[in-house]
Amino acid sequence: MSVDLMDYLKNNEYPGRGIAIGRTPCGKNIRIAYWIMGRSSNSRNRVFLETEDGIRTEAFDPSKMEDPSLIIYHPVRKLENKTIVTNGDQTDTIWNALKEGKTFEDALRTRTFEPDGPNWTPRIALVEGAGYKMSILKSMNLEGSAVGRYFFEYPEAENGVGHLITTYKTNGNPIPSFEGEPIRWDMAHEKFDEWANHVWEELNEDNKVSL
Repeated sequence: MSVDLMDYLKNNEYPGRGIAIGRTPCGKNIRIAYWIMGRSSNSRNRVFLETEDGIRTEAFDPSKMEDPSLIIYHPVRKLENKTIVTNGDQTDTIWNALKEGKTFEDALRTRTFEPDGPNWTPRIALVEGAGYKMSILKSMNLEGSAVGRYFFEYPEAENGVGHLITTYKTNGNPIPSFEGEPIRWDMAHEKFDEWANHVWEELNEDNKVSL
């Protein structure tokens, strides 16, 4: 069963950071969106910059940077025919593992959720290339003393179909982690820029930062 991606985002005040991937209805292209949201001034003080092999985050105003450890990273990196997308420095962990001949799963089994209790923000990840894989690493309890690692594999990207994974289920205090498998959604007949703008428009105006 699929959802309307735009409706889902419009009706969710705070899904947090998110990865949406889908194949266009014509079957010719794969589209990937990654966005960041933030409630604190430190989280909101960020922009995306293109790099030689992807994208990195950077402080919009370096003088206001409080703690770079969880907010400065490469959300997107490419390696040969693969695209890696994550919400943290595990992008580099995956990139290095794949370069050494290891797997997406091998890389993420060395990592855990973010050490930002009481939220214990999950680490979400995607690798695309001949199908795609998604993952979420999240705390299994309120104390942050146990990790659950979940992997989802989609060997064939269906025409007009996508999947979404976010760090959070919705807003809260502490913020509840995303639950279940990636959400299946239907890709509309839109040009790339129209689709990207549509995603941006539906993200909560008070909390969205960059896409």
